[in-house]
Amino acid sequence: QPWRSPGEPQATFSFPAPRWPVDCEVIQDTIEHIEWVPPKPEPFCPPMGPEHVLYTLSEEQGTVVYHSSPALQGSCFTRARVGGAPGPLSSPAAPLEGPQDTTLLFESRFESGNLQTAIKVGPYEYMLMLRPDLYTAKHTQWFYFRVQNTRQEPLYRFTIANMAKSKSLYGQGLRPLLYSQRDAQSHGIGWRRVGTDVRYYRGSAGEPPLFRLSWTVRFPHDGDTCFFAACYPYTYSDLQRYLRALVADPERSQYCTVRALCRSLAGNAVYLLTITSPGGVAGKRVVVVSARVHPGESGGSWAMRGFLNFLLSTHADARLLRRLFVFKVVPMLNPDGVVVGNSRCSLAGRDPNRAYGKALPGSFPGVWHLWAMVQRVLAEREVMLYCDFHGHSRKNNVFMYGCDGGRDSTGTRLLQRVFPLMLSKNAPDKFSFSSCKYQVQKSKEGTGRVSMWRLGVSYSYTLEVAFSGSTLGGRSSHFSVEDLESLGRLLCDTLLDFCDPVPAKLQQCLVEADALLQQQMGREPGSGGNWSNVSPSELESSTSGSDSSVSDG
Repeated sequence: QPWRSPGEPQATFSFPAPRWPVDCEVIQDTIEHIEWVPPKPEPFCPPMGPEHVLYTLSEEQGTVVYHSSPALQGSCFTRARVGGAPGPLSSPAAPLEGPQDTTLLFESRFESGNLQTAIKVGPYEYMLMLRPDLYTAKHTQWFYFRVQNTRQEPLYRFTIANMAKSKSLYGQGLRPLLYSQRDAQSHGIGWRRVGTDVRYYRGSAGEPPLFRLSWTVRFPHDGDTCFFAACYPYTYSDLQRYLRALVADPERSQYCTVRALCRSLAGNAVYLLTITSPGGVAGKRVVVVSARVHPGESGGSWAMRGFLNFLLSTHADARLLRRLFVFKVVPMLNPDGVVVGNSRCSLAGRDPNRAYGKALPGSFPGVWHLWAMVQRVLAEREVMLYCDFHGHSRKNNVFMYGCDGGRDSTGTRLLQRVFPLMLSKNAPDKFSFSSCKYQVQKSKEGTGRVSMWRLGVSYSYTLEVAFSGSTLGGRSSHFSVEDLESLGRLLCDTLLDFCDPVPAKLQQCLVEADALLQQQMGREPGSGGNWSNVSPSELESSTSGSDSSVSDG
């Protein structure tokens, strides 16, 4: 029931443990990380060109010290259970030969972990292979794994040998994340950027080609437990902890209900939040927001958390937003992919963000039920805005993709650009308006952004958050969790600006958007002109689109 009022008492809502495919072994350790913001921005690493790579590591040169590959019962998902594979766990790590053995102990059989193989190729050098998305042979980008038995003094080198994308922000200064358990416990220090001599280069000569990410690092302590990750992890259990606290809060639960939109293939709940002020929804327009359709884009979850934190706060603007709108929020569209550590796919082995409008509910339940819910809501009232939070591995900063089909009037097409322009003014040190794109390409018809626009959502966007950070406003540094969460609050600010009954800001941005398009087309500023006969491809280059790659299928 999409209009169950947040004012009424909330039904008892349970948050059961995550369900895993029975093909996956899962360790019992509880993996949690403290939150921490570095005292100053963490700069990008000076990029090292691939031409400086002096050697090529290979499997034959080393010793396998960790190997954990799911025992797939066939080529597709069959069933799931809490705790994954039944029976005793295997021992994928080679045992240490004694206290003098400096071999690292690897592990990734926990939520969102995805290391498949570690090969020791030197005293302190390791070649790593990531597990492809389950039930596929590709999509290696996200990584998250644990190492133990560290030594403080040596300089270690790690090389991930099977990255899928030919271009990456690791070639432009992005550094991996490290978490030291001892630093967290003793000094309150959480995830931080590490790595010197970071390189990204082509490895194999086969087809499709594979690429290598290599970095050197010193660990902060002897005998520590550390984690490496591509971006700040945000697991399904993290979301459940957040929602459990929300449901238990008597104040916030007055204007927010939590329900299961549907169940995933593994049986995990796809949560739906309805947020609005108590007392009915008559006359209210609807805003729909979602995240984590691509599980490896964890920055989207932190932006989502910032959005929810602000919208559920006592701030005067948050109260106004709840009075004006009904918010339908799906914070994790692909929980199964997040649980198993996929980069892009669900347990169907396909990208769910190419399945809108054509998927069967049994194959892609999250996107199918979200699409069907928006269709139902549109029959009753206007859905003014849809925004889907993503991460981007090849472009810095934050930017949006919108929908300009090329057939609308000049005013309508300019309005599609006003919301991103306003967001760039609210977040000048993070958001790049010049990186935004509005083409509706045939290959993107199955995305949430395009399918919601086709349904009749007035303004439909993908918010892309770089895995790296910002090059704007004098910055050249990584995003912190605080930066990512601020994007959610800034999106709320922009929504109020966009819907302000006093149209001064809107009119100013319309004039500015028009001038920018005139400039792109080589026209004189202020010369006017009708945009309705100019195709979107003429207004922008199509060379830098979404974060999908040729191999995404």
